[in-house]
Amino acid sequence: MTALKDSVQRAVRRYADVFRAFTPGQKVTAILGTAALLFGAVLLYGWVSAPQYAPLFTNMSPKDASAVVAKLDAQGTKYQISGGGGTILVPQDEVYKDRIALSGDGLPSGADGGYSLLDNQSLSTSDFQQQVTYKRAMEGELSKTLGAMDGVSAAVVHLALPSKQVFSDTQDPTTASVLLDVKPGVTLDDTQVQAVVHLVASSIDGLDPAKVTVADQAGHLLSSPTDAGAGGLAAATRDKQTTAFEAAQTQRIQAILDRVVGPGNGTVQVSADLNYDQATSSSTTYKKADPNGLSTSQTTTSEDYKGAGGTGAGSSGAGIVGPDGQLQTGSVGTTGTSSGQSTYSKKSATSDQALDTTVTNTVVAPGTVKSLHVGIVLDQRKVGSVDVNALQQSIASAVGYDTKRGDTMSLAQLPFDRSSEKAAAAELAAQTAADQQAQLMGYVKTGLPVLLLAVLLLVGWLRARKRAKAREEATEYVVGQLREEAALRAAMARDLADAAPARDRGVDEDEALRRELESLVEGQPEDVASLLRGWLVERPS
Repeated sequence: MTALKDSVQRAVRRYADVFRAFTPGQKVTAILGTAALLFGAVLLYGWVSAPQYAPLFTNMSPKDASAVVAKLDAQGTKYQISGGGGTILVPQDEVYKDRIALSGDGLPSGADGGYSLLDNQSLSTSDFQQQVTYKRAMEGELSKTLGAMDGVSAAVVHLALPSKQVFSDTQDPTTASVLLDVKPGVTLDDTQVQAVVHLVASSIDGLDPAKVTVADQAGHLLSSPTDAGAGGLAAATRDKQTTAFEAAQTQRIQAILDRVVGPGNGTVQVSADLNYDQATSSSTTYKKADPNGLSTSQTTTSEDYKGAGGTGAGSSGAGIVGPDGQLQTGSVGTTGTSSGQSTYSKKSATSDQALDTTVTNTVVAPGTVKSLHVGIVLDQRKVGSVDVNALQQSIASAVGYDTKRGDTMSLAQLPFDRSSEKAAAAELAAQTAADQQAQLMGYVKTGLPVLLLAVLLLVGWLRARKRAKAREEATEYVVGQLREEAALRAAMARDLADAAPARDRGVDEDEALRRELESLVEGQPEDVASLLRGWLVERPS
């Protein structure tokens, strides 16, 4: 134990001697470096020892979140709340234990909506209450389903389910409205909006997709019933599609201009009128199966009558036609007789010719082009020998130019104003030079102190090394001299003792002091060297 204590004391003394040998600048640097290391160690220990939190439950209702927090407080468990109050975080090593414990208590219950509302129905529940509860259950289930979509944090669904009219031919339509809480940085495209519309419409009996309104938390209308003629797309969506179509046509024309007249020497603007009305047309065409045949319908009737003439006065004709078309014979008058047989026949024939019938139903999808208007301007100073007519024809073919639907195209050659481009180029060059200079100054400001500190540390280290080497050499030299002197004096003392045994008291004391010094050098050379280094450092001025 004493040896360990002596070793520690010697090490402390060595470090103190080395520190005293530093210059004032080196001492400040050493102190600041030690303080920075200690501060970093404290921060590292705090970061390592701090508990890591993990989600216990997410997307909870306020009621469930309150119950979970109360339970964690009762257990004395540390927790954090995030996600607008719907997410509870606990230390990572306690997640599964707390989750199992809370699940045993029925938390989170998740009974704020959905079909769980129908679990406690009683026989005394009125029909009105049943209808309201059913509507709330449907709204809750749809809200949960839509909230599970990617990019949607939560959803609220409201349904309008009108009561059925028994003795009425017309019924009020079922409608629905959906409010989506979209996550930050997420934008729902048209396909996702249509998925929401059709998902809600398919879940409710008799709900037309055109009767579903969808909006986001910012109040932007994504789909509304007024857009039924446009396939359920909102006005903003139609404008977006029109803009995208115009941008595509503009890009197609600009690519041709850049190849012909060079980049920046031609500009184009496209205005398109798109028809978003969905139309359905039906046509029926009739055609004879045999063009050379008879007419569509033909009827032929023929009658044939044969009979004997009457004889005698007062006689009538051969007879009377009966109800079945047969001629009855007999006397009609009072005088004369009639005799003979008569016949009557009637033939009727009808012939109908078959016709080929073609029924065509045509549905015109929304988004067709009603008209297209193109304006092109070329730089007069850069066009040169470009065939403008051929260029115009190529552009017309590229965009599907059609004069029958009212398309227009204008191509003009005008001098371009390049002043803004020159100013922008000059400003860009100046900004680039300024950025480079600022970057260089930043390097200088950051690197110069580091370089100076490195130079100071190097110089201090070299000087300290030089001084340490000089101290070691001086110490070795002094120790060697002391050892030689001690050996010489010991030899002389032995010679003197042999020659003159009796000596005075002063000589004996001096000899005893030399012997103690010799034994100290032989027994503790490191302590003697440290003492000599201290003498060299604290030498008088």
